[in-house]
Amino acid sequence: MLEEILSLNLFAFILVFARVGTAFFLFPGFQSKQVSIRARLSIALAISFLLTPFLIDILPKMPGSPWMLFALMMGEILSGAILGTTALIIFSAMQVAGTVISYVSAMANALIFDPISQQQSAIVAGFLSTTALLLLFVTNLHHVLIQSLIDSYSLFQPGMAPALGDTTELIVRHVAATFKLGVQLAAPFIVVSLVYNLALGLMTRLAPQIPIFFVALPFQLVISIVLLMIVVPSIMLAFLAHLEDGLVPFLATP
Repeated sequence: MLEEILSLNLFAFILVFARVGTAFFLFPGFQSKQVSIRARLSIALAISFLLTPFLIDILPKMPGSPWMLFALMMGEILSGAILGTTALIIFSAMQVAGTVISYVSAMANALIFDPISQQQSAIVAGFLSTTALLLLFVTNLHHVLIQSLIDSYSLFQPGMAPALGDTTELIVRHVAATFKLGVQLAAPFIVVSLVYNLALGLMTRLAPQIPIFFVALPFQLVISIVLLMIVVPSIMLAFLAHLEDGLVPFLATP
């Protein structure tokens, strides 16, 4: 009996943990260095423990060859990495939008640590990323992440290598859609900056004696901050809808 538990249940648990643990070490909100590794490991172990009884029937048997075992584990790790990387790419739309907004709003030199990109970035990008991360948990969209991880067993079947062609196309499509969304979210600031700089150019021609640098920069900052206050709710709603739509391919169809 003990041998059966060790050879079957423990192997199934490790196989599930290979995918779940990899995904949770890449999911937005969990992959940050500010999150304790022990906390991430505990969550991944708990979810793997809960999922193993439901997935044990679809999991392959323990192979007799070490090379087959290695290939099986690599396939599960790759499946978890695909899901986690996709969620991280979708979430980086806030980084793109914040960076574009900072450059067109004269706030690119105001830097702050961004918990998503794990590096110093423009303060607007850090603000949008942190707000989006907060809304991810407040709106319970992290449940969609967990559900997509569970349903990924119907998309990436254990024991079968993921289709690299389809996976590459999926990631490329998400990268393009994320960059497009980031620029679209920053579109109001691009338009305002374009109009403002055109008006500023006309002013310098009509009144060259005005100290443009001391007048224009503070006024541009005020306009950008007021505009940011107005459009942040719309930006967050559009991003949350994009995040949910991006995870739909990983969910099992009813």
